[in-house]
Amino acid sequence: MTTADEQSTGRKYEMRRRADTMGETRSRITGAAIELHGTIGPARTTIAGIASLAGVQRHTVYRHFPTEEDLFSACSTEYWQRNPWPDLTRWQEIPSPNERAVGALGDLYRFYDAVEGMLTNVLRDGDHIPGIRPSVDSYEEKIDAITQVLVAGYSPAPAARPTLTAAVRHAAAFSTWQSLVRANGLEVGTAAALMAALLQTAAQPLDGLRAGAVRG
Repeated sequence: MTTADEQSTGRKYEMRRRADTMGETRSRITGAAIELHGTIGPARTTIAGIASLAGVQRHTVYRHFPTEEDLFSACSTEYWQRNPWPDLTRWQEIPSPNERAVGALGDLYRFYDAVEGMLTNVLRDGDHIPGIRPSVDSYEEKIDAITQVLVAGYSPAPAARPTLTAAVRHAAAFSTWQSLVRANGLEVGTAAALMAALLQTAAQPLDGLRAGAVRG
C-alpha cells in the first residue's frame, strides 16, 4: 500500500518531469526561431516553420509563446546571451586614443563577423516587424555607448566633437564593417587601423581639416 509520503514524492517527481519536459520544448522552440531568424530573417519566419523545425505542433508554440512579441523577446535574450557584445570597459583602460580605437574596432568587427547573419536580418526587417524593433533599438544603443567610449579617448576640443562623433559612429556601424571587410575584402586589423586613422584626423578642429584640404 502506498503511503502519503510516497504519494507526495511521486507527485513532486512527476511535476519536475513535466517542468523539465516543458523547459526542453521551450528551448527547442526558441532555438528553432533563432536559427530561422538568422538564416531567412524574422519577416520570413512563420509559426508553422518554427514548429516544424522544433518538432512540435503549432499550438505548442502558441502555448509557450502566446504572442510574436513573447517569442521575439525570448529569442533576442537567448541569442545575445550566447553572443555578447564586446566589453566596453576593457577599452576604457587603454589610454592611447589611437590604440583604443584600433583595439575597439578590431573587437567590434570580429563580433560583427560572428553575428553577421542575425544582425543583417534584424536590421533589415526591423521597420516591418514591430516585435523586433527592440532589437534594433538595442543595436543603436550599443553604437551610442561605443561612440561615447571612443570619443572620450580623444578628449576633443568642442569645435571638433561633432565631426569626431560622426566619424566614430560611421566607423562603428555594422554597415561600415560590411563595406570594408565583406565587400572589399580588407582584413579586420587593416579595416580597424584605417578607421582609427580617420578618427585621428576627425579629432582635429574642423578649421584645421579645411586648411589641410586647401594646402593639398
